[in-house]
Formats: sequence, C-alpha cells, structure tokens
Amino acid sequence: MWIPPEEVLMAGALWVSERANPFFVLQRRRGHGRGGGLSGLLVGTLDVVLDSSARVAPYRILLQTADSQIYWNIACGSSRKEITEHWDWLESNLLQTISIFDNEEDITTFVKGKILGIIAEENRPKQGEEQEEDSGKFREAEVKMRRLFGMPDEEKLVNYYSCSYWKGRVPRQGWLYLSVNHLCFYSFLLGKEVTLVVPWTEVTQLEKNATLVFPESVRVSTRHTEHFFSMFLNITDTFKLMEQLANLAMRQLLDNEAFEFDRSLPKPCKTLKNVSALKRDFDARAKNEWYRAMFRLTHEERLDGHTDCTLWAPFAKMHVVGQLFISNNYICFNSKEEDLCQLIIPLREVSVVEKADSSSVLPCPVSISTKNKMNFLFANLKDRDFLVQRISDFLQRTPDSLWGDTNPLSLIGPATSTVSSSSLAKSDSVLKGRHYHPGLPTATQTLLQLYHRDSPEDLGPKAMKEKMKEEAWNIHFSEFGRGVCMYRTSRTRELVLNGIPERLRGELWLLFSGAQNEIVSHPGYYGDLVEAAMGQCSLATEEIERDLHRSMPEHRAFQNETGIAALRRVLTAYAHRNPGIGYCQAMNIVTSVLLLYCTEEEAFWLLVALCERMLPDYYNTRVVGALVDQGVFEELTRDFLPQLYEHMQELGVISTISLSWFLTLFLSAMPFDSAVLLIDNFFYEGIKVIFQVALAVLQDNMNALLCCSDEGEAMTILGRYLDNVVNRQTVSAPIPHLHTLLTSGDDPPPEIDVFDLLKSSYEKFASLRSDVIEQMRFKQRLKVIQSLEDTAKRSVVRAMMTESAFTIEELEELYCLFKSKHMTSCYWGSSSSAAERHDPSLPYLEQYRIDLVQFTQLFTVLAPWTCGGHTPILSARLFRLLDQNQDSLINFKEFITGLSGMYHGDMTEKMKLLYKLHLPPALCPEEAESALEATYFFTDDKRHEVKDYRYYLRMWAKEKEPKRETIKDLWEPEGMNQYNREQFIELCKTLYNMFSEEPLEQELYHSIATVASLLLRIGEVGKKFGNGAKKHDVPDQAPPPAQAPPVTLQTENVPGGGAAGVSQVCSALAEAQLELPAQQTSEEENKDDTSVSSYSVVSLGSLHSEDLADDLVLVGGEQKKASKMDVDWSITFEQVLASLLTEPPLVDYFERKRNIQTKMAACKDQRVLERQTSSASDLELTHHST
Repeated sequence: MWIPPEEVLMAGALWVSERANPFFVLQRRRGHGRGGGLSGLLVGTLDVVLDSSARVAPYRILLQTADSQIYWNIACGSSRKEITEHWDWLESNLLQTISIFDNEEDITTFVKGKILGIIAEENRPKQGEEQEEDSGKFREAEVKMRRLFGMPDEEKLVNYYSCSYWKGRVPRQGWLYLSVNHLCFYSFLLGKEVTLVVPWTEVTQLEKNATLVFPESVRVSTRHTEHFFSMFLNITDTFKLMEQLANLAMRQLLDNEAFEFDRSLPKPCKTLKNVSALKRDFDARAKNEWYRAMFRLTHEERLDGHTDCTLWAPFAKMHVVGQLFISNNYICFNSKEEDLCQLIIPLREVSVVEKADSSSVLPCPVSISTKNKMNFLFANLKDRDFLVQRISDFLQRTPDSLWGDTNPLSLIGPATSTVSSSSLAKSDSVLKGRHYHPGLPTATQTLLQLYHRDSPEDLGPKAMKEKMKEEAWNIHFSEFGRGVCMYRTSRTRELVLNGIPERLRGELWLLFSGAQNEIVSHPGYYGDLVEAAMGQCSLATEEIERDLHRSMPEHRAFQNETGIAALRRVLTAYAHRNPGIGYCQAMNIVTSVLLLYCTEEEAFWLLVALCERMLPDYYNTRVVGALVDQGVFEELTRDFLPQLYEHMQELGVISTISLSWFLTLFLSAMPFDSAVLLIDNFFYEGIKVIFQVALAVLQDNMNALLCCSDEGEAMTILGRYLDNVVNRQTVSAPIPHLHTLLTSGDDPPPEIDVFDLLKSSYEKFASLRSDVIEQMRFKQRLKVIQSLEDTAKRSVVRAMMTESAFTIEELEELYCLFKSKHMTSCYWGSSSSAAERHDPSLPYLEQYRIDLVQFTQLFTVLAPWTCGGHTPILSARLFRLLDQNQDSLINFKEFITGLSGMYHGDMTEKMKLLYKLHLPPALCPEEAESALEATYFFTDDKRHEVKDYRYYLRMWAKEKEPKRETIKDLWEPEGMNQYNREQFIELCKTLYNMFSEEPLEQELYHSIATVASLLLRIGEVGKKFGNGAKKHDVPDQAPPPAQAPPVTLQTENVPGGGAAGVSQVCSALAEAQLELPAQQTSEEENKDDTSVSSYSVVSLGSLHSEDLADDLVLVGGEQKKASKMDVDWSITFEQVLASLLTEPPLVDYFERKRNIQTKMAACKDQRVLERQTSSASDLELTHHST
C-alpha cells in the first residue's frame, strides 16, 4: 500500500534490493521469501519479537536521487504481487515525468506530493461509508493477520498483543491477534514457526491465573486442548477483551441476533494511537452494558459519557462524591461509596438545566430542575459548559408528544393511574370490541384488590404493622422524593428488607425494575400487542393454555375466569413480542404473582424486565440463564461451604434443587407470602439476593445434609425446611402451600421467619458482589453453552446412527465440519442471512444449515466421486436433490443422507443416487437444454455396416411386434422417471469426468464406451416400439444412403493418457447411430435439402467439456434441435443398472469400499493448504520477476 513518505537513512540494512532504476528501488526484507541463510533467520526472529513486521512489511519501494544520501520510503507490501503493482504504476506514470526535472529537490517534492495525493484519494470515504479511524500501524497488522492465517477481508482484527505462547515447557515469543471470530497466535524464532488459530465458538473456558509454572498467564481451553499465554504488557486489558469476544461467540451459538454486530455504538472524538475502531466499539459496548445493568435501563440506551462530580444530598446535608452519567434519555448519578446514593433523572422529567454561580465552596455547579419541583445540584464538574450543551442537545431530541403534557406524578402513582392516555381517548365502542380495553377489571385494578378476602382493619396487630410500614415509606418519600427521581440510599434498602407494604408493592416493583420507564415510553403498546396476539395458534399458545390452570390454583384470584383471562393475555402478548423466548414453564407462576400486585399492563412490562434484563436467557427454550446461575451457585457453594459442597456433589443435589429455585425465584419452593418478600428484595438488589438466600438455606441445613446418604433424603430435608419459612407479618389470609400439604409429617420442623432468613443471608454472605456474580456468570456461560452444544451433537449422532452406516466417531467429525462450515458462512457472509441459516429454536438436526456455496466446498473435499471441473455441477445437482423443502438450505440430516449413499450404499443404491442426479429436480432445465443442442446433428456413412445392423433391428422389431405392449410395460418407471436422450448425455458426461483420476482410467473409459453404446441402442429400440403403435407400415430397408451427408468428428486434444479412452468412447457412441424411422416430407426437403434423416450421437465434447458446443465441430452437416419423434427415446434405471453390471471395471469402481477418514483430515487441513497455495503463488511470482 502507499504510505506517507518517510526518511530512511540506511537503505541497505536488513534489506535486499531486487529492482532498481535511477529514481526508485524495490527491496525485500531479509528473512522473507527465498533463502536468506543465518542472517535471514535472525532478521525474521527480530521481526516477530520486536514487531518490526507490523510496522514494516516484507517489501518496500524507496525514492532515491543521485546525490542525496537520504531515501524516502513511499510504498510497502505484504506480498510480491502487491508491491509489483505499485512498481509498475511508478514506471508507467512517474518515471518519464520526473526524468525531465533538473532539480533533485523538485523531484522529491513532486513524488511526495503525488503519493500523498494518492493516499488522500484512497482514504476518502465512499458514499454511505464512514471514514476509517484505524491508524496505519494497526491496518498493517490487520493485513499481516489475514496473510498469516488465511483470513478473508470480512474478518476484522480487534486488537493484537505481544506475548509468549507456552508450547510444552518452552515459551514462544510472538504476537496474539484477537479478531471478532478467532484467537490467533504467530511466532517465528530461528526458523521455527508456530501458528495457532482457535475459533471463539470452540472456547470452553477462559481463565486468568498466576502459578509458578505460568506466571500471570491466560489459559484458553477448548474441548481437546489447553493453551497458555503469558508475559503480557497489560494482561487485564487483554483478558477483558478476550472475555468480550468469547461472550459474543456464545451469544452467536445461543441466538442468531448476535451475528448482526451493533455498529451504532458511539465513537470517541479523538483517534487513539494503535487502537482499532472495533476495539473502541467493544469498550463502549462493555460500558453500555454496565451502565444499563447498574440503573436498570432498556437495551436501547446508549451511554454518551461520564464525569466525576459531587451531588448535594439534602437528606444528609452534605455533598456526595460520585460520577455523573449522561445518555440519550437519562441523567444518572452513582456515589463512589456503595449504597450511599443513587439517582436516575429521565430527561422527560427535566424542566430546567442551568449553570449556577461558582464559588470556592461550590465550584462549577449545574442545577437541574424537574417538573415535580425537585432540584438537583451537581458541582465540581470539569467541563461544565460542554456538559450543559450535551444535556441541552438531548433535551431537544426528547419528543414533546410523549412527555410535554404528562403529569410526572401520575406516572409513578397508584396502580389505577397507569392506563395510557391514548387508550382512554379512544371511543368506547371501538375499545369494547378489543381483547384488552380500560373497561376490564384488571386494566385498572390488581387481582389482590379484586379478590382480597379480609379487610386489614379486622386483622389487629398485623394491620397496624402494615400501616406502620406504609407510614415509614411515606416519610421516606417526603424526605427522598417519590417516583423515578427518588434518591436511592441505604435507607431505601433497609425499608425494602423490612418488607414493602402491599399497597405500594406494585408501584415500587415498577420503579426498581425500570419497567415504569417503558410503560411511559410505550403508551398503548400492550393493548395493540394483545390485539395482534390473541387468536393466533402456535406452540407457545398451546403450552400457555395447558399451564393456565396450574398457576397458583390455591389462590382465589386464579379460581375464576377473570384472573385466568388476564394471565392468558399477558403471557400470549409476551410470546408474540419475543418469539425467541415464546413461553417457558415457570413464566406462568411468576406472571401470576405479578398480576396480584399490578395491573395487566404493569405486569406485562415487569415480565419484560424480568425476561430481558434482570434474568437474561432464563426463559428461552434451553433455560440457559438458569443453568448458568446454577453453575454459579455450585461455585459459590464450593467457595463458602466447601465441606458441604463435596458431599452434595456426591449426591448430585445442587443441580436438582437450584434450577427450580432460580426459575421461579423460590415461588414454587416457599409459601407465597414468604416468597413475595424475596421478590421485593430481588427487584431492588437483583439476582444477588437469590444467591444469598440459597446459600443461607444450605448453611442452615448443613448438619442434616452432611448426614444424608442419598439424593431423596437431601431433597426431603430442604423441601420441608422451605415449606416452613413463614411470614408472620402478612396481612393477607395465609395461602396453603401445596408442597407443604403433601410433605408435612407427624413431626413438622420448627417454623423459620422469612425476615430472619433474609437478614441472616445478608450478614453471612455480605461479601457477595454483583460484579463478581457477573464474572462468574461469564465463566459458567462458556461451560453451559458448550455443554449444550455437545448434547446437541450427541443427539444428532444418535438420531443419524439408524439412518446411516457411518460410525459414531465419523458422524461426530462430520457434524463438527458441517457446523464449522455453517459458522464460517455466518461470520463471513453468504447468499442468505445468518438468521435464515441459524435458528436455535429448531430441533437439533435442523439448527445448523448451509447453502449451496458451503455444500459445494464440503462436497468437493468429502465426496468419493471426484469429477474434476465437473464437481461443482454434480454438487449443485445433489444439493437440489437433497433440498426437499426448496428453501435453498440443507440441514445435517440431509447432508449425511447424500454422503452415506455415496460411501455405504451397495451397487444398486449408488446407481440409484447417480441416476437421480440426472433427473429433475437435480438436473435443471438449462443443463438438459445444453446437452440437447449438442446431441442432434446429421450423420451417415455409406461404408459402415450400420445399415445391416439397422435392418436386423427392424426385423427383430417386426417379430416382437405382437408383444410390444408387454415390453413397453416393462420399460415403465418404478419410482423413477425414464431418461430421455439429453439426460442420458449428462450421465455419460458425469461418468467420463468421474474416472479421470483413477489408476484404471483406460479400462473404465472402455467400459463407459461399451455401456453407452449398448444403452443408445436400447433407447432406439424402445423408441421404435413406442412409435410402432402409430405406424402401420415399417420400411423393410434403410433409406438411401446417398441422402445423408458425411460427418467427421473433430475433437480437442485431451491431456494425459485419457485421449485413447476418449476416442474409444467417441467411436463406440458414433457406431451406435440409428436412423429415425420417420422421414421428412417433400415440403420439408425443399426447405432444407440437407436434412433427410436425423441421427443421434454423443460427441467427445459432450463427455469432456461442460460446454458441449465449444468442443464439437461438424463437417458436412449442421446442428439441429430435437425432432418430435425423439421424445419417445428413453431408457430406464433397470436398463442402466443392467448395462453397468456387464462391465467388471465399473462394478469394481462402484463397489469399492472408501474411507472417509482421509477425506475429513484433508478437510480440516484445507485452510493450511490454502495458505500454502498462497505462499506458492507468491514464490512463483518471484521466479517470474527474476
């Protein structure tokens, strides 16, 4: 590539000049290309260790002048082809021009200006494209990565690091390249080269550790091996990026949306040196995810920036130190001291943003006022003017139609006020006909309000306790604010831990989960979604209907149609909104609890927050999120309760109990009134609370569990313990727990107060942090998803064992190759989108699909029938044959079906497959048409004995005429259509190409010629019998031979030893010419006096070339279309099979047992071979240039 001119003082050091003229020198770096000796090895080693090759490519062009000692480097190249193109351009466009300059400085100035102009033109962004920000050094490293590892241009390098790779006990210093889809390493030390390529989708474990053997290293584990990397300059940054890339790969395996990489992430204003734009995008992605998780914001929120500041806390009368975060819809604050203060201000609530007066006590303050008369004062802002301008810009983008006339208090008030104003504005007549409308009881009231058994006044002390809780929260609201803009402090956490009053539970759940923001930003969305979803029938709706009456059947609210109908609408609406999840068991239990304390619309948005943000991947088809947290729980048990962990692992209890605990948030394990308190804390604290309570339950039962001898006993102990976790402060009448009724014995265990359990869990496991849980989730996600992939592979292999003769090991290898090809097509683009090819919701056999391009690549390497240049045509036909649903994609089952027929079928099965490959739909009309045009032309030869042969055939036909109907019946197809002439020609072409690389090539050619000649004659006989019913008189002798002009077949030269075999085929087929029984009329003779009778022939070109017309030369005749009579020419599969069985070489070829292991090994090494081919072509260019 052209580079900005750089001064070079020593032009000869470490370089070899290969071309030169009076103004330019083309040089090659020692250690690259041919030879080099010891100096070449040393230079190559230095290049890798010191990263010289990332800054200096193997080839370069220098500008020189006669009297100057200074050279200017103006171009570099990673290959000889690239640098030669630049050299040729200089000689063609600049050499003659600069030769007329008298002043050497003018020459240098002119050339430098020209090169800079070329670079500027190349860097100019094309229409619709963004300007690349990557530095020159990084782009060179990316080019080097693609050259070393054979990657296409679609593979984007994220970053690269200098490190050591431990191969055995010896560290190899080199460079680690982290691309979007692969981890690559390259090292070259004293002639020894190490190349490593690991797809991120194959990584099962990623750990950063420090041991005596591997000091401060990163371990990358796959299913079959482990790789250790150490000696990083910044191991934390490297490992963090590795985690992000591996996590993206796991998302790709989990769903197809991850293939659509999010390009809308914000870019920093300043370009950082040696850091790719993609690396900055990943950093921005990580910050966005942390920001959204911290403040419970939606996935659409994008962090614009953050800065240190202080916030005046009126409740504490002090300035709180923390960070201010700005995004497109929110202003957020988080104190540096945990739980001291957190604040979320939606921009829709902001009325005024102004700069206050600075002072020594309050430097650079900014005041923000909201519509509900709350004021927030931020100070110690470094760039106050820029911050105010950014907030003003976002405020201008906030749509007035949504927030302008909305009373903020109504957005977070009682549940009865959350119905959207747009819904109320609609006419009652229209709304009454909808499935969901404001007139429904559950649209304005919670189920608990509708079906509350007793009044709080009748419950004495419990009612007083409830009122005291409500009063405590009212005091908190008056001091800290109410609604979205409320100050969230340690006092808020204490109130939640003591239990949220029933009247406020729905409001605070919406607030803490972030669902309140979505309700306000999507008015009328739920009603429209219900209308679109209801009435549709799918697997999800069937499962929903099945589970509706299993959702808290003990509660009065779900013993009638009102509660059931509301639950149906919420679940169906969510299944319609998110088909990727649809419906999963346990969603009904959680949603029924939400409906008790929220209206329908609020319950729907709480379910959205749970499934899509707070419990990610919990409720998809494979409950991946719950399995991940199950693994995290096992790891936490090992860390906090090691003795119990060892015993529980032997019993296998942890994985059994924890899945139901996490999926239903203890709602199915505890009495309802107790579990609801856990839900209160869960919405405020997140999943950390569930882990803490689960650990506390195990610790409280540790002694009893250590004495257990089997899994059932341990399950009984934990089940009875949780059944007796009670909430003595509840104001509702106790709801009987079904599990308690079924498992209660004569001597029930003592009751456990749920408040004591919660406080104990906070005290004993207070060290558990949310960021630590997220780190552990990442580690477990790799294990879980790869374990699910292994399960899928085993299921596929078991299913295919009965349908193919491949061994288990062979099927597993083929599955890995098929999956690898599928993933590669998703990475690097194809004719169809990744979403069309990858659908994890499908059965295992259909999850991975490939299109024609990938199938052809696999077929070329794996198929036992190698047909040279004809292979792509044959693979396309097999693809069309296997693609039964005609979606231009085939799955693994279809792929194995075709491959197994070629490898393990007997002679008959293989021939059936080959026969079908030349019939529709495998044979497309265009291919048949090309064969048809080359097949028919006029031919005759007086000297041959063809006339006598035809005469005896006619006599034989006469003798058999009374039985012609019976013979015709024998020729009718049984399950397969008959071949016409053009289909037969295509079969002959395939057979010819199939044997071109066989040792017994000549014998096979001779056999083909014999079989083809026989089948042509059989076809002609069949045509005569088919036409016999239409004619009453068959001529006794052949037409006059003088009417047919002579024909000479001329063929192109065939390389190798195949010419003799080709001539055998051609002569045998030419001898098989048979005259059509019907002659043309006199009028047709006047139109074309050269056309007397038509004959069919298979030319050499039709067997040797894909384009028949190019190889066929007619002398004394002309090519003709098929006559109407030729439609009666046909042969059947039985006739083809019987003819082939007469030739032992063909029988031996098709019955030969073939080993697919060598083919699969070649397929694995295909990428290495491609790199070797690339290097060989580069070396060939070197020879040509010299």
